[in-house]
Amino acid sequence: MTQGEMIMFETILEAKDRLSLAACYPVMRELRPQLSEDVFIEQVLRQHTQGYHLIYLKAEEAVFSVLGYRLTERLAWGKSLYIDDFATLSSARGQGYGERLMAFILDLAREEKCQELHLDTGPDRHAAHRFYLNQGFEFRAYHLRKVL
Repeated sequence: MTQGEMIMFETILEAKDRLSLAACYPVMRELRPQLSEDVFIEQVLRQHTQGYHLIYLKAEEAVFSVLGYRLTERLAWGKSLYIDDFATLSSARGQGYGERLMAFILDLAREEKCQELHLDTGPDRHAAHRFYLNQGFEFRAYHLRKVL
């Protein structure tokens, strides 16, 4: 190893308890700023019972990227993996953490015999759109909502 090179140990884990969820919160807060840490932890624990999984990439004892997903089956898509949440710490963007987490989830979707991978993204998230398009995603639909 030459001077200036550093070995970075990365791990992708699933957040299943309060401690690991708290470690993920600073990254998720950048995507979901309306959630306090306590609300985030309680919400994810509830969503676990509905099939939601939160995975995270940890390097040098810090969480840099998180991804929440569910395995679903729908008439329109068949068996698919739906990404609910995906964020990388703003100070760590462009360093490949998001790409590595996306590669992991693509492998998982293939292992689970999914036909497709889906996600929604906000219309003004242009950097995220570039990332997803570079990852091979296509814009295929409009997502509509009605606040009740």
